[in-house]
Formats: sequence, structure tokens, C-alpha cells
Amino acid sequence: MALWQAGSVTALSADLEFRGLIHQMSDPSLKERLDAGGLTVYIGFDPSQPSLQFGNLLQLCMLRRLQLAGHRPIVLSGGGTGMVGDPGGRSDERNLLGQDELAANVAGIRPQLEALLDFGEAAGPNRALLLDNSAWLGSIRLVEFLRDVGKHFSVSQMVAKESVRSRLERAGHGISYTEFSYMLLQAYDYLRLYQDHGCQLQVGGSDQWGNIVMGVELIGRACGGEAFALTTPLVTQPDGTKFGKSARGAVWLDPKRTSPYLFFQFLINTVDAVVDDYLRYFTFLDQDEILALRDETAARPERRVAQRRLAHEVCALVHGTQETERAERASQALFGEEIAELDEATLLEVVKDAPSSSLSRAALLDGVGLVDALSEGGLAKSKTEARRLIGSHSVYVNNRRAEGEDRRLGPTDLLHDRYIVLRKGPRSFHLLRIE
Repeated sequence: MALWQAGSVTALSADLEFRGLIHQMSDPSLKERLDAGGLTVYIGFDPSQPSLQFGNLLQLCMLRRLQLAGHRPIVLSGGGTGMVGDPGGRSDERNLLGQDELAANVAGIRPQLEALLDFGEAAGPNRALLLDNSAWLGSIRLVEFLRDVGKHFSVSQMVAKESVRSRLERAGHGISYTEFSYMLLQAYDYLRLYQDHGCQLQVGGSDQWGNIVMGVELIGRACGGEAFALTTPLVTQPDGTKFGKSARGAVWLDPKRTSPYLFFQFLINTVDAVVDDYLRYFTFLDQDEILALRDETAARPERRVAQRRLAHEVCALVHGTQETERAERASQALFGEEIAELDEATLLEVVKDAPSSSLSRAALLDGVGLVDALSEGGLAKSKTEARRLIGSHSVYVNNRRAEGEDRRLGPTDLLHDRYIVLRKGPRSFHLLRIE
């Protein structure tokens, strides 16, 4: 990794403020510590799935920024706390996982971490670590935990936390003692990382503020140590809802769950209202370029220059340059004749959301009228409308404009000897599968 560079800004804290990444901070003096380097900092991740998702990416980028600035990042996987469940941001009890499944999930997450952080020996004292809190939570005795941790916090203090209070205030709902104890376990994590690795900073989303502060307090009370808390804004969708792993349509960092092409498309479809925030949160572009892209969006939003740059930068960060260039070519091919050059897997990704129908190979050999294919495939309501669409030059076969209502589809139109892509207008597609 290269040394920290932030364009015209030399101080890390100033760059974080420009990007809107400092939501809460336990002590103003933390800014000086951030700028000086040499801190050990940790962020925890919930291993409830074998992949992180887009909402986690902000925290990964934070760790990358900190490592580039001379700090040592620790990624803490909640193999122990994952068996309990964090009540924060939830309205009901989560399903708890077993040790084997949690271990498999941790193994699945590691490649995503390695894409952004340097775990190699060459990083020296700033080498990233991946730890699992089951290493200490799995063996701690209950009486010892109550004596060494529980005695430092009152029940009234714990009930006052937003994550707990919101659950208790819901009629007909509550919170189990299991999840109620989560904040104590997280505080103990911080204490162990402080004692074992000299960790003095925990970073997390704003919904983790209460839990993180409890860790800061525990370090002070248990051993008189100094520690800090820093939270970032929550990454939300344009409608204000939080990205999550359990939500339908989650955008995963694992390319097997969300392909690089679909990841790229998700980013390039970012609405103008949040594209500036996303450029600040998820890219390492300097301030001048981010401001220029903001001004370009305001002046000429139809060009979507900011979205294209966002998609390129973030996809390259997560999936690498080669996969990003492939996704860009596929994105361009969706509306161009280059669609014929796509490999089969990418072609199917490109038209994944399009309706499809089957056609026998024997029928294709005899020739299928384009008018019939349009009406039967639903791109035209009738054969009359199909003829009108062709006559108005609004119909494309494999993204080549179809000329003449007597146009017939045949074997020479096949892509990968199995598919024909029909398009009406700019965005209405239909996939013909030849059986």
C-alpha cells in the first residue's frame, strides 16, 4: 500500500471531516492522535452471513484510510457475540447461529477484507489483523465475567441505551437477557483488545455509539486506561432505510452473490441525491475531484459523470481493475452492438431482469417472423403494434436496428448458439432462448 495521500489535505482528521465520516467522537483530542499515526484501531463485523454487504463497505474504507495514514487496523469478527446477537437497529430477536456456521462465515469474509487491507508482513507494525472474539468469549467463566465486567455497569445505565429502550417501548415486544447482555460482551471485547494489542480506538456506525462508549468506560474503570470512540454516519438507501444483510435485494461484496456487473450497475444507478455522499464515503479521490464531480452533477445531471466515476472507483476497490473493466464493457454493451461480444455468463447477467421465452430450434431453422416474436414476447400488444414499432425504427435484434416488417429471425442471429436479444426502444428487452 502507498503512504497516506489526500490531495490538498495533509491531515487525516481534516480529510475525514471533509468526507462527513466523523459523526461522533468521544474526545476532541482524538483528532491529534489520528493525524499523528500509530494508533491501533478496531472495527467489529457481524459474521451472520458468509459475505459482507454494501453497508459494511464504509467501515472497511475507514480501516483502509486509517492504515494508509499509519495506524494499525484490527478486524474483529463476532464469532462469539454472533451467537448472542446485537439488538441495535432491530425490532425483533435474531436467529442465532452455531459455531461451525459462524466459522465458515468468517472464512468467507476474509477475501473481502484482504481486497482492502494489507495483512502482509511487509506492512510492518501497521499490518492488519483478523481476530475472532470467540477466542476469549468462548472460554470465559460466567462468575468471572460478572465480577470483572458486570459490576462496572448499572442496569439503569444499560436500559437507557437506545438499542434497548426502543425494544422495550414497543407494545407486545421485549428483549431477551441474551441480547440485553450484548453490550457487556462488546465492551469486554474492547478491553481485551486494549490489553492484548494496545488498541485505543474503536470505530463503528452511529448506531453502535452506546456500545462503543461502554467499552471506553470499561477500559477506564477496569485498568485506568485511555481509549477513544469514533462513529461514522450510517449508510442508507435513498429512502432512508439501512442497508442490511437480511433485507431483500442486499448488495453483497462476494462476487458469487452479487456479480461485479450487478455491483457496478447498482453503483451507476445511484441517485443524484446521494452520489456526492457516496463519492466521499467510498472513494479515495481527492477533495478537488469530488467537488468538481458534485458541480458537474448539479450543472449537467443527465451526463451522470459522478455515477460513472463512483461505479468505476468502488467496483475496482472491491473486485479489482480487470473485473471492473469487464463490467464497464458489459454495461456499454447493454445498448450497443458489442452485446454480441460478451461471453455467455456476462450476457445472461446483462439481461437477467428481462422477460424471456423459449423457441424451438426447428422453428428457428424455418425462420420466425420478427413481428410474431415481438407480439408473442410481449414487447408489442399486437402484430399491428409490432409492425408500427418496426416502421418507426424502435426495434432492435441483438442491439442492431431491425429494418422492414418482413424481417425474420434465423440461426445467424444466435448469440452463443442459444440466444437472441430483442429490444424495443431504449430499455425494454426480451430474451429468446432456443431449445
